[in-house]
Amino acid sequence: QVHLEESGGGSVESGGSLRLSCAASGDVYMSTRNYCVGWFRQVQENAREWVAGIDGGSTLYPSASVMGRFTIAQENIRNTLFLQMNSPKPEDTGTYFCALQSGRCDSNYRSANAYVYWGLGTQVTVSS
Repeated sequence: QVHLEESGGGSVESGGSLRLSCAASGDVYMSTRNYCVGWFRQVQENAREWVAGIDGGSTLYPSASVMGRFTIAQENIRNTLFLQMNSPKPEDTGTYFCALQSGRCDSNYRSANAYVYWGLGTQVTVSS
């Protein structure tokens, strides 16, 4: 079993910055590089949208909507994933989730269905 817990959400003004964290515990060891993790976001009842991810230690190209503004990073020792949000926009508002699947990413990594483990999410609100 794997437990994921997000933190760092809150309210931020457009153009500011915010850093989200996702602490992973249980049967997961990021130092092994045998995993696929991602950040997703969801607005109300819409589908969860993939934002950024890491495949076995290698950063994947982020979503076009956040490229150049959001950066994903990891700290293997603490099994923690981060999402640095720079210059957020009001349309970045939503609930942000981290997700993980054991094993490397496959071609479906941008789909929420590809992930088994999820955190409860952290709310981000960007004001103009």
